[in-house]
Amino acid sequence: MIAKIGRGANIIGALSYNQLKVNQENGAILATHRIRETVNGQFTVNQLYSSFEPYLMANKRTEKPVLHISLNPNPKDSVSDEDFKKIAKDYMELMGYGDQPYVVFKHTDIERTHIHIVSTCVDRYGKKLTDSYEKLRSMNACRELEQKYQLLSATEKKHNSKEVIFKPVDYKETNVKSQIASVIRYLPKYYQYQSLGAYNALLSLFNITAEQVTGEIQGRTKQGLVYFALNEKGEKVTNPFKSSLFGKQAGMDSLQNHFEQSKEKMKTEPSKEILKNSVEVAMHTTTNETDFKKQLVDQGVNTIVRRNDQGRIYGMTFIDHESRTVWNGSQLSKNLSANVFNDCWKNEGTQKVQNDMKNDKTVLSTNQEKDFELENEKPHALFDFLNGNNSTHSNIDFGLVESLGSLLPNGQGEDYEEQAFANQMKKKTKRNNHRGKK
Repeated sequence: MIAKIGRGANIIGALSYNQLKVNQENGAILATHRIRETVNGQFTVNQLYSSFEPYLMANKRTEKPVLHISLNPNPKDSVSDEDFKKIAKDYMELMGYGDQPYVVFKHTDIERTHIHIVSTCVDRYGKKLTDSYEKLRSMNACRELEQKYQLLSATEKKHNSKEVIFKPVDYKETNVKSQIASVIRYLPKYYQYQSLGAYNALLSLFNITAEQVTGEIQGRTKQGLVYFALNEKGEKVTNPFKSSLFGKQAGMDSLQNHFEQSKEKMKTEPSKEILKNSVEVAMHTTTNETDFKKQLVDQGVNTIVRRNDQGRIYGMTFIDHESRTVWNGSQLSKNLSANVFNDCWKNEGTQKVQNDMKNDKTVLSTNQEKDFELENEKPHALFDFLNGNNSTHSNIDFGLVESLGSLLPNGQGEDYEEQAFANQMKKKTKRNNHRGKK
C-alpha cells in the first residue's frame, strides 16, 4: 500500500474534489469521524466544512492546516468497504490523527480503487500536531497495515549504501565533464522517459541540457547529440560536449531505443494513476503555482512548467522520483493538459514571466524544435523553476534532487575524455592492421 500526504490551506477545495467524485457516482463516503451527523445520512460540502471550521478558526497561524491523504492498495488486493474503513481508522491513529475530525472517501473512477482522507493537522485547542518524520512514520504504518490486513507489500527500492548522493552540476568547478558524465551515464538505467523533451526535463534538474545536431559525413546526413552545463538562470555556460565522450548510452541511437522501451513499460506503469491522483488533489487544494509545486515536491514529484514569450503555458511535465518516470500532463489526463493549467494560473505573474523570458530566452536547434513539436509543445529550453528570479523554486527542486540520496553511482572519478581517446586509438590501430593485411 502506498500513502500520499498532501498539505494545503484550502479545505473547501479538498472536500469539493472528493464530493464531486461522489456526485458523479465515482465515489462514496465510507466513514466519518467527529463529523456532525445529518438526518438522511447525506452530506454537502458546507455541512462537512462546518465540522472542520472550529479547528481551523482556533489556529490561523498555521499556513497549511489541511490534510489530504490518499491510501492506495495494490490493484491485485481485494479490499472490502469494511476493511477500507478499518484501514483508514488505523492509519489515522498510527499517524497521531486519531482524535481529529476526518472524512473517508472511496474513489472508483480508476482501475485502482483507493481511499482519500480529508482532515486537519490543527487540534480543537488550536495546537498544530507534529509532522516530524512524517514520511518515515507513514511508511512504517503502511507496512504494519499490510501485515494486519494481508495486503500485498509495496515494492521498496533498495539502493547500495556505498552509492553517493547525486547533485546538480556546478559549472564553476573544473570537472564539469565528469559531473555531466556521472548523471547522463546512469539516468537511462534508473528513469523512464519517452522523448527528448522529457529527457531534457529530467536533465534540467541537474543543470544539464541536450541538443540534437545535424551534419554530413561523406555525403550522408548524420544526427548527433551534444550536452551543455547550465547556470542558475538556465543559460548554457559551457562549450558543447559531444555525446561520444560519455559512451554509447549517451548518444541519440541509444536514447531512441530507451524512448521506445519506456513507452512500452509505461503503458502498464501502476504509479501513473497515483501520480494523476496526486496532481489532481494538488490542483484542488492549492491556489497558486508555487504552492502547487511545493505540495508535489513534498510527495517526491517535480513539476516543470514551460511558457512562451507571452507567458502562456504550453507544456507541463511531472517527474515522479518514487516510480522514476517522467510524464507530460496530457499523458496523465486530458484534464491535466497545459491549457487547463494555463486557465488556472493565467492571472498569476504573466507580465513577470514575459519580462524574464525575453531576457533569458535561449534558441534551440531546429531538430530539438521538431522533437517538442511532436509533443504539441513549442520549443523552449528554460524551465521556470530554474529562472534566476525564481530562486525559491530552484531551491525547492534542487533540494529534492539532493535529498534523493543513494540514487545513482558516483561516476566523477572517471575520465571520459581519456576513455574516448583510448577508443579512438583502438579503432585507428584496427584500421592500420586491416590495411597492412591488404
